[in-house]
Amino acid sequence: MTVDNEVEKGRPEAIRAVPVRHPGRWVGAAVIAVLVAMFVHFLLTSKSLDWSEQWKYLFSDAVLKGVRNTIWLTLAAMLGGVVLGIILALMRMSSNPLLSGAAWVYLWFFRGTPLYTQLLIWGAVGSLFPTLSVGIPFGPEFHTWKTQSLINVAIAAALGLILNEAAYMAEIVRAGILSVDEGQQEAASALGMSRAQTMRRIVLPQAMRVIVPPTGNEAISMLKNTSLVAAVPYSELTFTAQTIYASTYKIIPMLVMACLWYLLISSVMMIGQYYLERHYSRGTSRGEASRQRLRFRGGGGAQ
Repeated sequence: MTVDNEVEKGRPEAIRAVPVRHPGRWVGAAVIAVLVAMFVHFLLTSKSLDWSEQWKYLFSDAVLKGVRNTIWLTLAAMLGGVVLGIILALMRMSSNPLLSGAAWVYLWFFRGTPLYTQLLIWGAVGSLFPTLSVGIPFGPEFHTWKTQSLINVAIAAALGLILNEAAYMAEIVRAGILSVDEGQQEAASALGMSRAQTMRRIVLPQAMRVIVPPTGNEAISMLKNTSLVAAVPYSELTFTAQTIYASTYKIIPMLVMACLWYLLISSVMMIGQYYLERHYSRGTSRGEASRQRLRFRGGGGAQ
């Protein structure tokens, strides 16, 4: 017997790797496939959905007007909410106790009461304040207007959404500002930059990485919250669908049609949110991972 044969006999057998089986995954996949098939069958065969009725009104003038009103309410609420939210966040962080206290009371009230109730109040604001005037506080009035002539239903709906959203955006902005290291503010101050310049050029650009994701979620949530302005009342998408089925008695088809519009708009907003997050996360591990995923899916696309 040669040395080579002895060495070969002393060697252990090659390891035969047996892949781990996951029967639970296949069972779960089968259950999901069955549920999806049942749901598709329901969509195709259910008479209660009445797709022809939905198609009849999907692009009607009334529905398109409701869609436009929903979009502009969302934009107005988010723009106004972001601007007012930044002001409230800076007030909340101020060393002046009066400014900080006033901001805290604002947040306490608007976060502590339901949006629908606030909109109901805005719808009846003419009863609360019959007139609005310009003059000296507790003194003579120079000019007076009727509240209803100044604040119509569209303005009332927008104001209700803006003031409520500002309370939530203030906390989001404050969290973003607090996420920036204080040393950078001290360094900017040492370079002679004012507090406003430091906030605009140093703090807020870095805070955007923390601010953008929840702000995107707030925007999508606001799109759906516009359906509550029926309390004013204002003819946005859901209110328009209710108006249609009040005469046709086709309740489910009209509500499903409204859901399809909401899904379309929110899907576009989600795409925009993704690219905004990717832009503001540049230079971080999360941003790099996002770009790597995009390159992998696109076969080596954008650099």
